[in-house]
Amino acid sequence: MTRPLRGILTALATPFRPDGTLDETRLRALVDRSIDGGVHGVVVCGSTGEFSTLSSDERRYATEVVVDQAAGRVPVVAQTGATSTSEAIRLSRHAQAAGVDVVMPVAPYYEPLSVAETLTYLRAVAAAVDIPVMIYNLPMATGVDLAPDVVGALAREVPNINYIKNTTTDMAQSAQLIHNHGEVIATFVGWDSLLLAALVEGAAGVMAGTANIVPARLVAVHDAVRKGDLDLARNEWSKVYPLIDAIMARPFIPAVKAALTAAGFPVGPPRAPVAALTETEADLIIKLAAAL
Repeated sequence: MTRPLRGILTALATPFRPDGTLDETRLRALVDRSIDGGVHGVVVCGSTGEFSTLSSDERRYATEVVVDQAAGRVPVVAQTGATSTSEAIRLSRHAQAAGVDVVMPVAPYYEPLSVAETLTYLRAVAAAVDIPVMIYNLPMATGVDLAPDVVGALAREVPNINYIKNTTTDMAQSAQLIHNHGEVIATFVGWDSLLLAALVEGAAGVMAGTANIVPARLVAVHDAVRKGDLDLARNEWSKVYPLIDAIMARPFIPAVKAALTAAGFPVGPPRAPVAALTETEADLIIKLAAAL
């Protein structure tokens, strides 16, 4: 039986060598960096992990590496979505066999689907595995925004749809998921700069790419909220918010990688065609990350 998800989940970056290949050694070290920082789970091949630039073989390989390195210390979530239902099912079944705790299939992201088509896709993936499924609501990339009542109805219909990652700036939408459907589906907010708001509102947790950089600081905010010490939570959040805000204001993947480099943990550049930040774009991030 898989463990329930809660708290701060790191949306792992994918390290690359100078020749552009996946760097297993650095990926293992990145998993340890997050777990040593106290996070409650790690996510492989998500958007921060540049899954859309990875081959299917690389996605399977990365999933196996992360499960092996986590070694049961924290739950592992694998993003298994694809542009076809059949490939999403293959990736999800592989992830289950590899030992992940939850699969998270993003909806197909090239040709926007209708809501009905998206639900059919999610039902098919959920039926193909025996472990919990996390809906990945990412309207900016998929063109489909699943309304809270639609999500709640699907979770009531499909027993193993237990979680949703809601990646949108619409905190009101996340609040509706938390308060109106919390008895059937646990909400993780996927917008890093909303971390404090999401936790105070009662989200099960937050899935954050910036947890690659400052895992312990984000966990400190989480722990303060859970203890009911909102003054401490706000104080901890104020320390890290400027860095998160700077990262969110720039192309996210290269910003996360620039911040990791500034923190003394380089993971290589983004995979082409995504470009690294310019010196001007990276300057504030480097200063803030180095200070933390």
